Amino acid sequence: MLLKRLQLALIHTAVAVTLVPINSTLNRVMIYDLGISKTLFTILAIFPYLLAPIQVAIGSFSDRHPIAGYRRTPYILAGLILCVVGVAVSPQIAALITENFTLGVIVGILAFGAWGMGYNLSAVCYLSLASELSGEKERGKTIATMFFIMVFGLIATGISLSRMVTTYDPETLSRAFIIVAASALTLGLLGLFKLEPRFSKNADSNPRSETYTVREMAAAITANPIAKIFFVYLLLLLAAILGQDVLLEPFGAQAFSMTVEQTSRIVSISNSFTLIAFLIAGALERRAPKKVIAQIGNIGALLGFVVIVLSGLIASKSAFYVGITLLGFGTGLSTVANLSLMFDLTVPEKVGLYIGAWGFSNGLSRLVGLLMAGVVADVATQITGSALNGYLIVFSLEALMLLIAAVMLTRIDVAIFRKQVDEPSFSEKIALASD
Repeated sequence: MLLKRLQLALIHTAVAVTLVPINSTLNRVMIYDLGISKTLFTILAIFPYLLAPIQVAIGSFSDRHPIAGYRRTPYILAGLILCVVGVAVSPQIAALITENFTLGVIVGILAFGAWGMGYNLSAVCYLSLASELSGEKERGKTIATMFFIMVFGLIATGISLSRMVTTYDPETLSRAFIIVAASALTLGLLGLFKLEPRFSKNADSNPRSETYTVREMAAAITANPIAKIFFVYLLLLLAAILGQDVLLEPFGAQAFSMTVEQTSRIVSISNSFTLIAFLIAGALERRAPKKVIAQIGNIGALLGFVVIVLSGLIASKSAFYVGITLLGFGTGLSTVANLSLMFDLTVPEKVGLYIGAWGFSNGLSRLVGLLMAGVVADVATQITGSALNGYLIVFSLEALMLLIAAVMLTRIDVAIFRKQVDEPSFSEKIALASD
């Protein structure tokens, strides 16, 4: 099982690293070097999350329609190829938009749409395959392994991009993206090789996880006051933390004249401290109250935004690095602790329903956070006449959202809601962060 677990991790990593060039290099080039609207870029960036509802249909379709005797492998491969094509084509968007805006936008929609479709197609299938191959007892370990290796992959990809693209040049950018795409495809193919057993028509069908509609999830959340507060809390928290995803690199360039090489390393620095935070959160499990750990993470991320804003005001690159360190570390602690709270706010017979609500909140938060960041930054820039002020206002707004979320957390009483739920292991909690 160890080999299969590592293969699944390679697939998960392959898909994840294809997003790094887009959200850590292309965003900086398009927004800062080429002066393309932040709103336009974030509209393109939310495509994968607009397509997220198709995951339910994809999972059901792959259950019923195996190809050449395989339920998951063909769909994972198709999704991986779409991700690879999307990231390989995406550098062309930058050049095309400056030369022919309409054509550039069309290519952008196709490239981001291909990546989004590929992500949703592959993710639901490899997570289903991970669940089927691992069984209930090994499932948490398998997906936790997938997540940890993915984080290392993100760190390595960020470092590699920073070395391959030191300054913006269309040919260099395109070559670097193709190398990342080829590397991802190679990792994915290694992961898929002889991974899934061939499906036999005479064999019993694999058990399928229950699925729920958005209406059912909404009804479950609104029926309980604590669940409502927690859902809004998650929405604010995640929108704030995830909304900065496409702005940190161009901000670094705008505020400190950082090169492409330097801004591409931001994702590696942030993820390194997120990984450290996960390990610390694991060590603190059962030793400290979950709400305390969550609040430390929330405040840590809030302070990260405050320090980032301060760094822009005083033009201190050192302070900026401190800010992204605090943001990465706080995000790690907050993620683990809030996943634990989500498990506590679950009744045994409706685990899938509440975990589905968490996934829905996550996707909605990314969509809202990214779009808000782009629009607010552009509007603030127009009003103040300063691009730097546009970034600072967005980061300040995200700090305010985290402050509100921190206050809301004090109103969440798990004891009122809890229904004798079996406590999941740390690896099972952290596994959901990969969704």
